[in-house]
Amino acid sequence: MTSAAGRDDQAVHPLVRAAAAWSWRLLVIGAAAYALLWLLQTMGVVVVSIAIALILTALLLPAVDFLDRYGAVRGGAVAFVMVLGLAILTGVMSFVVNQFVDGAPQLVDEVTRSIEGARAWLINGPADLSRDQINQAGDTVIDSLRDHQAQLTTGALSTAGTIAEILTGALLCLFTVIFFLLGGRNIWEFVTRLIPRAQRARVREAGAAGFHSLAGYARATSLVALVDAVAIGSGLAIMGIPLALPLASLIFLGAFVPVVGALVTGFLAVIVALLAKGIVYALITLALIIAVMQLEAHVLQPLVMGRAVSLHPLAVVIGITAGGVLAGVIGALLVVPAIAFFNSFVRVLAAQDPDSEADSLDDEDGPLVDSNVDDPGPKR
Repeated sequence: MTSAAGRDDQAVHPLVRAAAAWSWRLLVIGAAAYALLWLLQTMGVVVVSIAIALILTALLLPAVDFLDRYGAVRGGAVAFVMVLGLAILTGVMSFVVNQFVDGAPQLVDEVTRSIEGARAWLINGPADLSRDQINQAGDTVIDSLRDHQAQLTTGALSTAGTIAEILTGALLCLFTVIFFLLGGRNIWEFVTRLIPRAQRARVREAGAAGFHSLAGYARATSLVALVDAVAIGSGLAIMGIPLALPLASLIFLGAFVPVVGALVTGFLAVIVALLAKGIVYALITLALIIAVMQLEAHVLQPLVMGRAVSLHPLAVVIGITAGGVLAGVIGALLVVPAIAFFNSFVRVLAAQDPDSEADSLDDEDGPLVDSNVDDPGPKR
């Protein structure tokens, strides 16, 4: 005999029952995702530091493994690579800052001449403005800055707090990289002990494949960023654009955000060229940047990335947008390597034969990825 509850269920259309079942499950998944995002934002300094440490580990690991294979003590190899990397980074940053300080006066002079030329054009040109109107507009800008002085001061204090967070994150990142290089495999094996024994081996293989793709992405992106910076920086230097080297450095950093990073930082070079040299040099700079972007998209990316870390442009754009909305610039910077990692991780985890899937990823990565990159250090 059919119960009252059964009769009520039968009275509901199957499509409605299915929609209701999916709805409460999606609500639970959405709540879990929201809780995870809240936790990641709350622990932002820690999460970002560890993520950057993973990328740096992927870049430095081949050098440490090379020294280790030829008889160097693992700790000594890590210390040597870290000191050498910090020395190179400090030297490059000091050189860039000095170049910026040396080139800033020239840029100021060029901008001053451009402003004076624009003022003369507004007075004597088709606009036919009076000098009093232009001076009044300048006074309005100055008064606006004075009226918002309190907000500017608050922003400076907020910036000081941000600098403290950056220093904390940098120290955490430094120590994390050291320990990842020393015994990253042991750390991963310890973490995966939380996984049930039946699935533990597959999760470890998936993590190794994800790190393998992350390493390929990090090194390939570094190479692409270097080519972008050298090509555009050389063009700026040949044209005599002020601050060519600092602008090339910004383009190098911006290229780590795929699709839009180098384009946005390159736009700054166009603005500097416009202010310093005029519209003709600005158009030439824009053409140079577009040409380099085309070279990157059609030659460099397919050649050095390989199919294993190749992501659909739509996935990249959506990922960068979502990362920027959720975590600002740092989110846009880290979201694509995260997608590359989880792309390989899920492929191996969901494959019926994870060994074959991992081998296919190794074959597709190309010559930039070492065969031992998925092992952050031998067991000690």
